[in-house]
Amino acid sequence: MESFEQHTDDLKLSGDDHVVPFQVEGLDVRGRVVQLGPMLDQILSRHNYPDLVAQLLAEAAVLTVLLGTSLKFEGRLILQTKGDGPVELLVADFQAPDALRAYAQFDQAKLDLAIADGMNQPHQLLGKGVMAFTIDQGAHMQRYQGIVEMKGETLSDMAETYFRQSEQIPTEIKLGIAELITKEEDATSQHQWRAGGLLMQFLPHSPDRMRQADLPGGDVPHGSQEASHAEDDVWVEAKALLQTVKANELTDPQIGSERLLYRLFHERGVRIYDAQKVDDRCSCSREKLFGVLSKMEPDELQETAIDGKISVVCEFCSTEHAFTMSDF
Repeated sequence: MESFEQHTDDLKLSGDDHVVPFQVEGLDVRGRVVQLGPMLDQILSRHNYPDLVAQLLAEAAVLTVLLGTSLKFEGRLILQTKGDGPVELLVADFQAPDALRAYAQFDQAKLDLAIADGMNQPHQLLGKGVMAFTIDQGAHMQRYQGIVEMKGETLSDMAETYFRQSEQIPTEIKLGIAELITKEEDATSQHQWRAGGLLMQFLPHSPDRMRQADLPGGDVPHGSQEASHAEDDVWVEAKALLQTVKANELTDPQIGSERLLYRLFHERGVRIYDAQKVDDRCSCSREKLFGVLSKMEPDELQETAIDGKISVVCEFCSTEHAFTMSDF
């Protein structure tokens, strides 16, 4: 008789920086799982963010990849948080089908005070504000933007609230961040950021089964029959299975996305689809910036220039694009 370990050892793993779509027909759920390694480390390392800022941006990056890879068109999905906390801004920009870029803005003085006061949780670092999801389908299509107040302890909590309020799709999200530290022969330390995430949505054939408890503070009168709904049994089961996943399982390269899915859902018949590669790739270019600067008035260009030169540094990839006044 074959063991559970034998089954999982036979699985072909897609490895780091690949998104793996899946479906569990027995539970009416679909989703995606990803482990980010070298790609994420490149994005975070080029800015040398403080650890707490890097962790938040890593979560935003994983969440954006999970959502962005579901786009069925050549467009962009942008996740952005803006709050009054030490981490003022997080931006993760996914260009379908496979390119991610991300950056963060933070106030170092406020961050130091928050750490000193023990206020180092995601909701404390972000503060009060909003989380926005923007879908851009191109120049000839109207942008769609959904905005939700940042309520919850984590970014995944905030995103789940967005799906409940705006998309009305029961959604569960698990995220994990890890920093691997290794000792080199010369006694120096090397570190690498890793992250993983799993997004699962309840999508039964009958829309009536997609009921969920109303959000607190709604307009439904207390005590009315519509004040709450009993969740579907299979969705309750799916959520219970997902809660067994530990953060280190999401980031452990020895487990891998496919093996994790099999461990979770093999008794219910999980179907795993082909993995999709994602890359650290910025969309900035000298040509695009030249087009923007060319629209400025000569006096404005002159004021921007220093010693006859205009230098623009991309906030995402830190690439410097230099121009001279003679270029215009």
